[in-house]
Amino acid sequence: MCHYIHLNPVRAGLVEASCLEQYADSSFAGLWYPRRRRGYEHPELALECAGGLLDTPAIRRKYRDYLGWLSETDEEAKRLGFEDMTKGWAKGTAEFKRSILEDLKDEQVRKVVELEASEIREPAWARTLSSGLIILGRRETEMEASRKGADWKVALARLLRERHLTPYRWIVSNLKMGAPSYVQSLVCLNRKKKDSKLWKQLLKQG
Repeated sequence: MCHYIHLNPVRAGLVEASCLEQYADSSFAGLWYPRRRRGYEHPELALECAGGLLDTPAIRRKYRDYLGWLSETDEEAKRLGFEDMTKGWAKGTAEFKRSILEDLKDEQVRKVVELEASEIREPAWARTLSSGLIILGRRETEMEASRKGADWKVALARLLRERHLTPYRWIVSNLKMGAPSYVQSLVCLNRKKKDSKLWKQLLKQG
């Protein structure tokens, strides 16, 4: 349960798991910064639930890494019962839910609502991928034949992450890129490059 609560901002697309402590309103921020904890808060219980871990800076970093892995691992999330904790955000047809989303003005609130609507989120990822392929002059048939770490694939993966926080498992499945951890490393490296022409091309025309 503690892990699920800590990951809510990640699931909502408000922050990356690798820098979860930077989201001040997250329960994880209280765990990361002990001085910010209120008297009634005991976030260190999450460490205890993760295997009797100590409440130290080094262990907190390892726990953050664990949450990052957990956010990308369906099997473990199911084992921990995350699906039973998710009740959805609205009852009705996809059209009804879309009409609600159109009325939402606050970007963060919109992201939180879209989190639970996979029938709305996945088409958005697919549209972004399709438009990105067109911008880069690529075809879907090239996914299988091209290298897993091809520069144009990395640029598209970064676009999907930064625009939608698309799960790496969806990215690797649709771009044929291998393991999620491998793609995450490639995207991080791409972000550090100031001369990424493909990324600039996507931004300019996207």
